[in-house]
Amino acid sequence: MATVSKLLLFNKPYKVLCQFTDEQGRDCLANYINETGFYAAGRLDYDSEGLLLLTRNGALQHQISHPDNKLPKTYWVQIEGKMDKQSLTALRQGIELKDGLTLPAKIKTIEAPNIWPRTPAVRFRKNIPTSWISITLTEGKNRQVRRMTSAVGYPTLRLIRYSIGSWTLGDLQPGQIRSETVHLPDKKQSRKKHKITRN
Repeated sequence: MATVSKLLLFNKPYKVLCQFTDEQGRDCLANYINETGFYAAGRLDYDSEGLLLLTRNGALQHQISHPDNKLPKTYWVQIEGKMDKQSLTALRQGIELKDGLTLPAKIKTIEAPNIWPRTPAVRFRKNIPTSWISITLTEGKNRQVRRMTSAVGYPTLRLIRYSIGSWTLGDLQPGQIRSETVHLPDKKQSRKKHKITRN
């Protein structure tokens, strides 16, 4: 029989920690999520925004966050400048970072998404235009997106995670939560295939 579990989808605001306590008094998950026993399935940097999944179920947490499962994650990235074709191709093929070669990524230029304003606003140089790209990764090196765009000469100004697997932000605004019911296969089934079904 499948195990039924509750999953929280949270739109993490800018400058919020992906933990429930902080000795320095910084903004953290406890200020937004009242339900007990939940923990983040994966991380999202303090200065990044967007989709964070939280669960009480260890098996579900593993399905979502373990690198072996290669769950795709899509980010909307505001960069300094307009990325050229050569740089887009390099990122698609994989580039060398200090901790190794990145896996091939899906990447394309996009129009500025219709999203919430960031507080505080993004600082940019008046004489240099900004643009947006969408990038989908199946790995999670530390601060990977920022390091990738910087490596090809386009610093990241704003980073929003839009989706994890089939879960998306949808119309969630910063600080808002949506809950879903997830059905996990039993242990015998999960050895054969990693499949999560949703209500």
